[in-house]
Amino acid sequence: MNGRMRAVLAFAAILLGYFMALLDTTIVNITLPEMTRYFGGTVSQISWVMNGYNLAFAALILTASRLADQFGRKKIFILGLVLFTLSSLLAGLSGSLGMLILFRVIQGLAGAIIVPVTIPLTTTTFPKEKHGMIIGIWGAIAGLAAASGPSLGGILTEKLNWQWIFYVNVPLGLISILLTILFIKESRDETAGKRVDYSGMLSITAGMLLITYAFIKANDYGWNSVQFYSLIGSGLIFAALFFYLQSRGKDPMLPLALLKIKEFNGTSLTMFILGAALSNLTLLTSFFLTREMGLTELKAGLVLSILAAGSIVSSAVSGTLSNKYGSRWFGAAGVVVIFGAIYAMSNLVAQSPLSDVLIRLFIAGIGVGLTMPPVMSAGIRHVPEEKVGIASGIMNMTKSIGSVLGVAVIVTLLQQSIGGEMQTTKVRILEQVEENQRLMPIVKEVLVTIVDELGNSMQIGSASELQEEEVAGQIAKGLETAVSKLDPEQQKAFASARDDQMKEVQLLLTSAGADMQQASVNGFRHSYIYASLMLLPGIIFAWMSDKRRAKKDSGRSTDRSTMEL
Repeated sequence: MNGRMRAVLAFAAILLGYFMALLDTTIVNITLPEMTRYFGGTVSQISWVMNGYNLAFAALILTASRLADQFGRKKIFILGLVLFTLSSLLAGLSGSLGMLILFRVIQGLAGAIIVPVTIPLTTTTFPKEKHGMIIGIWGAIAGLAAASGPSLGGILTEKLNWQWIFYVNVPLGLISILLTILFIKESRDETAGKRVDYSGMLSITAGMLLITYAFIKANDYGWNSVQFYSLIGSGLIFAALFFYLQSRGKDPMLPLALLKIKEFNGTSLTMFILGAALSNLTLLTSFFLTREMGLTELKAGLVLSILAAGSIVSSAVSGTLSNKYGSRWFGAAGVVVIFGAIYAMSNLVAQSPLSDVLIRLFIAGIGVGLTMPPVMSAGIRHVPEEKVGIASGIMNMTKSIGSVLGVAVIVTLLQQSIGGEMQTTKVRILEQVEENQRLMPIVKEVLVTIVDELGNSMQIGSASELQEEEVAGQIAKGLETAVSKLDPEQQKAFASARDDQMKEVQLLLTSAGADMQQASVNGFRHSYIYASLMLLPGIIFAWMSDKRRAKKDSGRSTDRSTMEL
C-alpha cells in the first residue's frame, strides 16, 4: 500500500472519531421527549442527558490534550475511541435514566479525549503544504456533525428507536479503532517530559467544571442568584490557581508563552465567539421552526442540516486558500457573513416560505466554512509544531465554553423578549375587551380573568387553532359558572344573546391569537438581533488570528522557529 493511501485511511480514522464525538453533542436533543416518555422523570432531570455530556467534555478537554502530548497521541486517541464506543453501547442498553446519564458523562469524557487529538494527529500525518486543505475538510466534518445531529437523531428515532442514536456509534467506533491501529503513526511532544502536572490538571478541570455548570444552571438559578455567582466565583478562583501553578511549575501542562502569541489568542477568542454563534443559531431556529412555523422536530432537523451543506461548500476552499494567502481576511469575512445571516433571520415571520429559512441557513453555513478552517489553521500555524496538541485543546475548550455560554444567554434573552412582548400584547387584548361595546359585562369579566391567566403561560409559540378551541371551551365553561350565579331575569337575558356574544368572543379570540403569534415572532426577532450582535467582537478577533502577509511570503507558512517556549 502506497503512502498516499495510508494517509487517506489514517485521515478517515481521525474523521470518524471526530464525527462521532461532535455528533453526540446534538444528536440527543431531538430525542429527549421520547426518552422522557420511556424513562419518566422531569424535564430538568432528562436535560442532564445533554448537560452531562457537555459538562464532562468541557472539563477534561485541556487535560486530555496534555496527556496525549506527553504519552502519545495515537495511544490516547485509541483510549478515547474505546471508551466512547463502549459507553455508547451501554447508553443504548441503559435500563434507567440514572444509568443513561452516567454513560453520557463517560461519553463526554471520551469525546474530550478524542476531539483535541484530531488536529495534531492530522498535522503529523500530512505535510505542511497540505495542512490548509486538510483542516478545511476537518472543518467541513465539524459543520456536518453539528448540523446533521438533529436530523439523524430524528430519523433513527422515527425508523428504529432512540437507542439507535447510541448504537450507531459502535460500528463507526470499531472501524476508527482498527484504522487507527493500522495506519496512524505515534506522535508526541518531545519537549513535554513525562512528569504529570496533577495540580494543574485538577485545578483547570475543577475551574472549567464549575464555570460550565454555572452557565448550564444560569436560567434555573437566575443570573443574579447567590448560587450562580458562587459557582462562577469558585470556577474563576480555580482558574486563577491554575495559572499561578503554571507560572511556578517546572514542567507545566500549559506553557504560558503560548498566551503571549497574539495570533493564537485571536484564534481562541474567535472559536469562543463561533461556538456561541452556532449554538444560538441552531437553538433559536429549531424553536422558531417547530413553535412558529409548525414543523415537526424531524423536519426542523432536516432544515437545520442545510448549515452543513453551506459549510462543506466553503470549508475546503477557504482552508486551502488561507494557507496561501493568510487567514485574517477569510476569518473576518466569515464572521461578517454569519452576522448577516443571523440578522436576516430576524426578518422571518410565521408565514415565511421555508425557502427563506433555507437560504439564510445556507449562507450562515458558508460563513462557518469561511471562518473555522482558516482560523484553526492559523492557530496551529503560529505555535511551535510540538505544541499543536495543547493549542488544539485550548481552542476546542474555548469553543465548547462559548457554546454553553451562548445557549445560557440566548435562552434568557428569548424568554425575556417573548415574555415582554406577551405582556404588552396581553394588556392590549384586555383593553380591547374592556372597550368592546357589544360584549355584556359578565362576558367581559370572564374574558378578562381567562386572558389574564393565559397571558403568563403563553410564553413561547403561536396561538394555534387548537389553542383557540381550548380557550373557547374555557370561556364557555367560565360563562356557565358565572351565569349560574345570576338571577333568573339576567340568565334569561344572557340566554337570548348567547349566540351573538359567542360570535363576538370568537372574533376577539381570532384577533388575540394573531396578536399572540406576532408577539412571539417579535420575541424571536429581538433574540436573533441580540445573537447577531454578539458576533461583532469576532470580526476583530478573527482579524487578530493571523499576521499580515507580505506578497513574497504568501505561499509560505509562518516561521515557528522564532518563537521560544
